[in-house]
Amino acid sequence: MPIYEYRCDSCGFQKEHLQKLSDAPLTTCPSCGQESYAKLLSAAGFQLKGSGWYATDFKGSSQPKAPPPCQTGEGSCSSCAAS
Repeated sequence: MPIYEYRCDSCGFQKEHLQKLSDAPLTTCPSCGQESYAKLLSAAGFQLKGSGWYATDFKGSSQPKAPPPCQTGEGSCSSCAAS
């Protein structure tokens, strides 16, 4: 469940509330009782930085694949003397 931050425009009371996504926004200030309690816009509590799990586990390999071995079995086509 996400944590939402609220602030009252009347008295300035500010608090975080754990709510379901489907819950209606709170409007009544628990401190002063006024109907001026509003949800604040705040930054997420985490940031995705660095190589992370996506780059190491799910992202396609950035290394080129080795060429297939020659028909003669003597290595890759780029290393054959015939090419």
